[in-house]
Amino acid sequence: MTSQNHITLLGVLHIARGAFVLVIGVVAFGILTGIGVIADDRTAMGVLGIIGTAIMVLLGLLAVPSIIAGIGVLMHREWGRILALVVGFLSLIDIPIGTAVGIYTIWVLLNEPGKSQFQATAANIAPHAAAAP
Repeated sequence: MTSQNHITLLGVLHIARGAFVLVIGVVAFGILTGIGVIADDRTAMGVLGIIGTAIMVLLGLLAVPSIIAGIGVLMHREWGRILALVVGFLSLIDIPIGTAVGIYTIWVLLNEPGKSQFQATAANIAPHAAAAP
């Protein structure tokens, strides 16, 4: 597998992981809110609605950086590489999937072929950006 293939796979993994976490948050909100409705108790609906909303917002805040990092990596942007490394390091504590994605992120983006892919793209973009009016 070439470094380009690894970078593409890494970007897709970050987007997929972020989307999965986002879906988990929405499902948790739905389940908790549904339990409150089924219980037919106003207090239970309120409490479980607040907890469900908090879980959904928290998981959304965790998912969005991963999705953005995946997009940045797929676009070969240096900011995407840096964000993916930050997300990768933070996801090491999320056993087992996050740990695997984190290790793979570190391996792909810190080895020389991976770095050179992003440096080559930055060099190609810089002349075009300077020439733009």
